[in-house]
Amino acid sequence: MTWESVIGLEVHAQLRTRSKMFCGCATRFGDPPNTNVCAVCTGQPGALPVVNRRAVELGCAAALALGCAVRTTSRFARKSYFYPDLPKGFQISQYERPLAEHGRLEFATGTGERSVGIVRLHLEEDAGRSTHDAAGGRTLVDLSRCGVPLAEIVTAPELRTPDEASDCLRALRLLLVRIGACDGSLERGSLRCDVNVSVRRAGESTLGTRVEVKNLNSYRHVRDALAHELARQSEALERGEAVRPQTRSWNDAAGRTEVLRDKEEAPDYRYFPEPDLPPLVLEEAFVERVRAELPELPLARRRRFERDLGLPQRDAAVLAARGAAADLFEATASRLAAAGVESPHRRASGFILTEVLRDLPDEGTEEAESPPPVDADRLAELLRLVADGTISNLAAKDVYRELPAGNERPAAIVAHKGLAQLSDAGSIEETARRVLAEHPDAAARFRAGNPRVLGFLVAEVVRRLEGRGNPRLAAETLRKLLAGEGEEGSHG
Repeated sequence: MTWESVIGLEVHAQLRTRSKMFCGCATRFGDPPNTNVCAVCTGQPGALPVVNRRAVELGCAAALALGCAVRTTSRFARKSYFYPDLPKGFQISQYERPLAEHGRLEFATGTGERSVGIVRLHLEEDAGRSTHDAAGGRTLVDLSRCGVPLAEIVTAPELRTPDEASDCLRALRLLLVRIGACDGSLERGSLRCDVNVSVRRAGESTLGTRVEVKNLNSYRHVRDALAHELARQSEALERGEAVRPQTRSWNDAAGRTEVLRDKEEAPDYRYFPEPDLPPLVLEEAFVERVRAELPELPLARRRRFERDLGLPQRDAAVLAARGAAADLFEATASRLAAAGVESPHRRASGFILTEVLRDLPDEGTEEAESPPPVDADRLAELLRLVADGTISNLAAKDVYRELPAGNERPAAIVAHKGLAQLSDAGSIEETARRVLAEHPDAAARFRAGNPRVLGFLVAEVVRRLEGRGNPRLAAETLRKLLAGEGEEGSHG
């Protein structure tokens, strides 16, 4: 029997605001426990919530970036449940009239491009945080996170494999970071993913029993938890057992999901309209202003890099996934093109991908959107020195390592470090002859029809000239010497 999984994601993204969803308490991560609290976020009698305008703007931006229809009138509701870290006994969320619905997210996978429907995006507040001290036999509660603003994004059950789910989460995270709505930190809990998964026979259209796996905080955990659930549920069905609707957690050390509780449904939460908040009414001008301020989205940028600039798909994808690096690439290539440098986009992308990205944080993090360690003006000057033969690619790497330390120009660094490329034909020919004399086997292989040996010989010439030899001139000289030696040998 062949089984397939049906997967949907529920992603909770912490919105990048300085204050909480319904009060003025700070949202800073890492502050001492139970310090960023007030009467509103801890649910004291008589305290009244006030909606954070910036949170609404960021939620609206995320909805528009996902192609959702934004409601001009949405409504907050109380979602009732009891946890030790939820002092009010309810969470202010949205239910029947969410902020936005009916969007779509396109994303790349290892087998091509896919898309998934976005069922809804709604605003809500977060609960606190419980820390379980197993050794001491107690649970510690930190209420500083109570009231932190969240956008919950729910996808349609259109994903079919663990890899697709992981790729979808990666694309969503990148989009939210790019538009500035969320810092994207899975480790700190700024982005948390719950997966809903059921199993059915391949080819069937009826959905199986849904199981939710909570709080997955890495792409690998998403893949591993879903792979385990596919195996666990399909094996149960093979034995004729029913799959129970449950909420489960992922135990990474044990490599399995574990039961937390039976699955709650909407009636269990006793939703009703929040009596302390009026409907959230957005003017059309507000929505259109948010739409106009959206940056170019990662997928659109990647496609433009491929279509208009001729970048290979992989290079375009890597650059587009890092907004700051992509900005540096475009600005550098523009300066190279204005200076008449040949293949400006290839030169700029090649150096940024191999050198600059080493100094940048991983994609999809808040830090990845910060400025690179070098500006486009000096990077373009450095690449012009390579293009006109002043320095070698190897020397360019040495110069680049000096650039972040100050405002010195690349040409000045080349001068005072003596990195200018040696193009003296006599010195290069003398060195080339010595290399050929010491490596007769390599010379013989080249003459026998193995052109790749030339790269080794050129590298030897450049090395003996302390990295300053002009590799292009070295290659030309070696070819002439090898052709001459070959002719003398054939007439000997």
